Amino acid sequence: MAETILSVGIDVGTSTTELVFSRLTIDNLAGAFSVPRIEIVDKEIVWRSPVHDTPLVTPELIDADRLRTIVLDDYDSAGVRPSDVRTGAAIITGETARADNAEQVLAALSELAGDFVVATAGPHLESVLAARGAGIDTFSQHSAAVVANLDIGGGTTNVACYRRGRLLGASCLDIGGRLVRVGDGVVRYVSPQLQRLAEASGIPLRVGDRADLDRLRTLTRVMARQLAMGVHLVDPDPIHATLYTNDGQPLPAAAVPTMVSFSGGVADLIDTPRDSDPLRYNDIGVLLGWAIADDSAFRLVERHHGAETIGATVVGAGVHTTEISGSTIEYAADRLPIRNVPTIRIPEGREADAAGLATEIREGLDLLHPGGADQTVAVCLSGTHASSFAEVRQLAAAILEGARPVLEGPNPLVIVLEKDLAKGVGQSLAALRGRHDDVICIDGVHTRAGDYIDIGNPVGAGRAVPVVVKTLVFND
Repeated sequence: MAETILSVGIDVGTSTTELVFSRLTIDNLAGAFSVPRIEIVDKEIVWRSPVHDTPLVTPELIDADRLRTIVLDDYDSAGVRPSDVRTGAAIITGETARADNAEQVLAALSELAGDFVVATAGPHLESVLAARGAGIDTFSQHSAAVVANLDIGGGTTNVACYRRGRLLGASCLDIGGRLVRVGDGVVRYVSPQLQRLAEASGIPLRVGDRADLDRLRTLTRVMARQLAMGVHLVDPDPIHATLYTNDGQPLPAAAVPTMVSFSGGVADLIDTPRDSDPLRYNDIGVLLGWAIADDSAFRLVERHHGAETIGATVVGAGVHTTEISGSTIEYAADRLPIRNVPTIRIPEGREADAAGLATEIREGLDLLHPGGADQTVAVCLSGTHASSFAEVRQLAAAILEGARPVLEGPNPLVIVLEKDLAKGVGQSLAALRGRHDDVICIDGVHTRAGDYIDIGNPVGAGRAVPVVVKTLVFND
């Protein structure tokens, strides 16, 4: 029988804050006499907030009290209580992720949003969520094109490139429409990142200068060309590598798009009439949109209009963060929900070697928790080398040996497998240890080194759990 759960997405961006509620329907797609196969079969947005201005005390400090009020008012308007929410994500994106109190604000938002809402931020995750919210992953499944989605907000541009529904790569550039702010004809703010780009490009720009339109147009043309470099439409110049957020990496060389899509607040400005006031938002967002429209490199590739523009990230957060792990899982129900669990990703080549696997786990524990390896961690494996009962038993024994400090402590051990082996591995661990109340073993989930994972309360009559994999917890 189908079950519905309520999901929330909260996106606190450089310029705007948005919230959406969506309804996720979970059902068993297997036949009556088959092993259950629990999946999300439908996703429906049931309420979305107005676009709020993100409340800031200063460019470096979020007005936490005002933000909390905005979110509470949205809950009231939607007729939703925090206890109604089962999953979702609250994220701080762009320049706002660097605010001095970003971590404290996210913790407060998480408390508001029920038992299982994650507080996450990070360029890779933001890029993927925006592309999913704009429908680019789904669109690419039915197209031969390599599609790059550029989510251009106030402080950053998150890029995700897809082919045939598969993510080829993601990156994030310090290019956005609020990195220069103006008022009363004067430049009021210039971000340090953009200051460096302006200087390298020979464009004089200082706080207190007159907001000269010709100078700002020249700057936004440079910014648009840097975006074209970011998706390999033109070769990068010497300063380009310095524009990646948190010293991040560009898209892989093979991710060269034949089609581009734009989301984020600036996306809505690309096609605006040229007879309107370009500084009407007291920033350079409109000028940046026009510069992108005029850039010759972007004109060489086809443009796809996604399902969302300014709301792409919040839709991605509220609708597309959650996966379902079920049918073949083993878990201690009283240990759930569990959030912000750091992962130890085991190289696939080490899984078949029991001694090597145990060593990898021990070394991973030492790196995560020096001197205190009894804390909760998630050991993540592909499971491809365990095809027989004996091999599953051997895998469980190696996990037991490597993760002994966790299993002997007060916190549960989480095991995450890509292959559908969780029940077998979990039961083997229970048999080897004589207990099964401190292990959570799930499968059908892919992770990468450095990820964090959240696992929610069981759904689908207890046969599945909602899972969110987070690339970075905070964007330091």
